[in-house]
Amino acid sequence: MKLSRRNLLKLAGAGTTAAMVANLGFNVSKVSADSATLRTKFAREYPSICCFCSGGCGIIAQVVNGELVFTEGDPDNPSNRGTNCSKGAAVSQTHKNDERVTKVLYRAPGSEVWEVQTWEWAINRIADNIKRTRDESFELRDAQGRMVSRTEAIASLGSSIINNEDLYLISKLMRVIGVTYLEHQARI
Repeated sequence: MKLSRRNLLKLAGAGTTAAMVANLGFNVSKVSADSATLRTKFAREYPSICCFCSGGCGIIAQVVNGELVFTEGDPDNPSNRGTNCSKGAAVSQTHKNDERVTKVLYRAPGSEVWEVQTWEWAINRIADNIKRTRDESFELRDAQGRMVSRTEAIASLGSSIINNEDLYLISKLMRVIGVTYLEHQARI
């Protein structure tokens, strides 16, 4: 082997560093014994899709004993290739969050108190309000006499946490009842 001056200096530097580290008294076996066990060591991985927008980004959910402990981007997913946006990085908070509302809360006009209601009550109330508003504001013809069949008293705002299929159905429903103001959160 031909040893150049440069290779000699590299070899001498590496040998000196190794000798110094060996003589400092590090006991590597003790360090490895005291290292913390990762919370994902015994986790089972489940591929999923991020629920925050219609981008279809892949998420790998890591679960231990039925509890979600960590999420990360799925490198096999063509949409995000293992990366996450800020919303996707926080997807685990939709699963386990003490602040998450899990019941229907209603505050009557002028009241300062929230009341717990049933889902059936909430759905019926929303349907009644939509029907009443549409009936009161529906226009069959505009000021020039043209057929318009619309209501301008209701608007629909799409959300980035609703998937494409649900947004399609919502937009169809809004068009059927004559809503002309359809918008999406991503454009605002």
